[in-house]
Amino acid sequence: MSREYIIYTDESSSDGSLFSNFYGGVLCRSHDLERVTAMLDAKRSELNLLGEIKWTKVSAAYRERYIEFANCFMDLVSQDFLKVRIMFTQNLYRATGLTKEHQMNRYWILYYQFLKHAFGLQYSNLASDPIRLRLLIDQMPGTIQQKRTFKNYITRLSDQPEFRRAGIHFANEQIGEVRSHDHVILQGLDVILGSMHFRLNKLHLAKPEGQLRRGNRTLAKEAVYKSINTRIQQIRPHFNVGITTGTDGDVRNRWHQPYRHWRFLSKQREREEGLK
Repeated sequence: MSREYIIYTDESSSDGSLFSNFYGGVLCRSHDLERVTAMLDAKRSELNLLGEIKWTKVSAAYRERYIEFANCFMDLVSQDFLKVRIMFTQNLYRATGLTKEHQMNRYWILYYQFLKHAFGLQYSNLASDPIRLRLLIDQMPGTIQQKRTFKNYITRLSDQPEFRRAGIHFANEQIGEVRSHDHVILQGLDVILGSMHFRLNKLHLAKPEGQLRRGNRTLAKEAVYKSINTRIQQIRPHFNVGITTGTDGDVRNRWHQPYRHWRFLSKQREREEGLK
């Protein structure tokens, strides 16, 4: 019997002082979607978060409400109703041997790598029953042609041996752009992804110019991040947000683990002098 995975994806700021190129995804099995969406919508209504939930909206006034919403989201992750994957690069390492075309298409190439590898989809279906992928991407930059080319590359993943053996099927008509405003799961992902960009780039230490203390918004964001990190630590003790999550000796855990980080490192790279 055919099954379906729904993957929502988003990307954060491409540049950071220490870490860059943040991509995030959250996977939900289609038979869980209605239940998961209803739970998140109910929590949002309970907290009176009537507008779009976004990391950039975290403030002192909304701190506790965002912590509660993030806790609800992480409850679903810990119970494996949702699987979250975060990918980023570290500025300490610079890819070498890149052509001008690679540089121009960096955004799309990294997005492709994220979708191909981050969820461990090829390990998700040992029975090889057909599984359809519905891919919902938060609005992407670029031209119509760039987006069409990207979709074609993603569709062709179905023909690669590891995905074919697992019965994973990407269909062009099942890949589309969406507005996060219309998808509460994507809004939850935005909060998680934004919090990781915030912490890994040490924005929690930022102080307004001329001030000795951090601002209230920065303190609120730090509190939300700490709450999210606490929940991740409950899933995986001693989790390190800045490195690739281990597989504990079993590559199939790239699929089974409910929450994973991937520090993307180019095979050809060099260490940047002066960075730590």
